[in-house]
Amino acid sequence: MGLFDGKKGLVLGVANDRSIAWAIAKTIMDEGGEIGFTHLPDRPDDEKQKNRRRVTKCTDQYPEQTKFVVPMNVQDDEDIAAVMEKAKQEFGEIDFLLHSIAFADRDDLSRDTVETSREGFKMAMEISAYSLIAVANAAKDIIKENGSIATMTYFGGEKCVPGYNVMGICKAALEAAVRYLAYDFGPRGIKVNALSAGPLKTLAGSAAGVGEMLTMYQDIAPLCRNITHDEVGRSGAFLLSDFSNGITGEVLHIDGGYNAMGSPGRLLDKVRQLQAENQ
Repeated sequence: MGLFDGKKGLVLGVANDRSIAWAIAKTIMDEGGEIGFTHLPDRPDDEKQKNRRRVTKCTDQYPEQTKFVVPMNVQDDEDIAAVMEKAKQEFGEIDFLLHSIAFADRDDLSRDTVETSREGFKMAMEISAYSLIAVANAAKDIIKENGSIATMTYFGGEKCVPGYNVMGICKAALEAAVRYLAYDFGPRGIKVNALSAGPLKTLAGSAAGVGEMLTMYQDIAPLCRNITHDEVGRSGAFLLSDFSNGITGEVLHIDGGYNAMGSPGRLLDKVRQLQAENQ
């Protein structure tokens, strides 16, 4: 008997087999769940459909539990509505929805936050924060009572993480949206939460300089190590399952305890050791 036997839902935003969304989806399907997936639309001139192929390379491992794989542009309400209609036709109702969508122009990410362009800010905020509101609104008529909605955030939405820049502002807005959506959906018993994962080698992580962050987290986090995809996968599945009933409006950190630290901790010992060696 799997944790998700008889459960059906949507996973929005898998990019490839290193995506956190895929780690969560894989855990859900291993526990018996059925899923409809969306992916970033391919360009009309991309005959190879690279975005779709990256996702189907993952979902082909679960042919019976993958019910559909379709493109979705979260900047288009009609596109979002079409995905929800597809889910309604396939499932009738859904038990869970995972939102794992974020984007900012690389030029804006590489600038100091104060230099973020107006158009870049609007686009990043629309895709990375408003899209959660848009898909939750579109799904409200098909998600069951006592269902679950979850999204992906990062510590840079709580504290300044140099290099994360405009995306940190977007994640702060996303986390605020989680709290307000939790209130809106609360009367129906529907939980709305966010997962704040530490750095992982993902497509999005590569744009945020994840390599240096991995070293820093390992040195500072109380667990003295980095997290794994499997750990985030299990935590995400927990928030989308009945086991998390009673939890809503929360940000669950999966970062080895890094967020709990008020100082560099054991990293100071390494610094002192290097100083002593260089004297």
